Amino acid sequence: MARDPRRDSDSDSDSLPFITLAPNMITTIGLCSGLTAIRFIMSGNFGLAVALILFSIVIDGLDGLVARRLKATSEFGAQLDSLSDFLNFGVVPGLLVYRYALLEGPHPGSWIFVLAYSVCCCMRLARFNVAQLQAKASGLSPAKHFTGVPAPAGALMALLPVFIGFETGIAVSSYPLTVGIYLGTVGALMASRIPTFSPKSLRIARDKSIWLLIALAMVTGFMLTDFWKSMIVFVAAYAGSILYSIIKSLRNPGE
Repeated sequence: MARDPRRDSDSDSDSLPFITLAPNMITTIGLCSGLTAIRFIMSGNFGLAVALILFSIVIDGLDGLVARRLKATSEFGAQLDSLSDFLNFGVVPGLLVYRYALLEGPHPGSWIFVLAYSVCCCMRLARFNVAQLQAKASGLSPAKHFTGVPAPAGALMALLPVFIGFETGIAVSSYPLTVGIYLGTVGALMASRIPTFSPKSLRIARDKSIWLLIALAMVTGFMLTDFWKSMIVFVAAYAGSILYSIIKSLRNPGE
């Protein structure tokens, strides 16, 4: 008796090991973290909301790593990750900055800045997805540099006014226009085509790896002793790398 090939196909898909679902489960945890951050933004618990956004950034790096290690990458996982990124890094940071620095002051800032930031993040993610599909279809290797500020880095940059408020106690809500323009600028950098830092662009010699470990240890110690100041320094350093990328691209437009 002939076997139904469709039944064999269904059987093969049903027999996939459960461990291959791990990356998507991790992504879902990050998605839930972002949704929960919105809940705490609404209740005014900004510190916990920031912590959940930072946790989402860690999860965003972890799910891709796990997928590659387990050889469990899939188109479904890629789309789920992109949708989660838009919520966690395109929507939640904008809401947090609006609630913390634009809405609570004596002169509430305009909602248009939050819209600009979120739309730019969405465009950046859509462009990234298309680029990945085109590279995969043509068999090309991924670019050594990101195009525009990546969504997680953009989220950290967008939260700079919140970090400053936490560290210094300055009422950043007293400067809604400045904060709004800054938020819109971050969005523009995300949607831009500026070549920005990528881990793949690093070329560290083996004899220099020890210095990298020492630097990481120092950064970790600094973050443990003064976390918010560390975040401000990190964002400032990343902004400096963007400025360097802009200057370099203007001097060497062909690269």
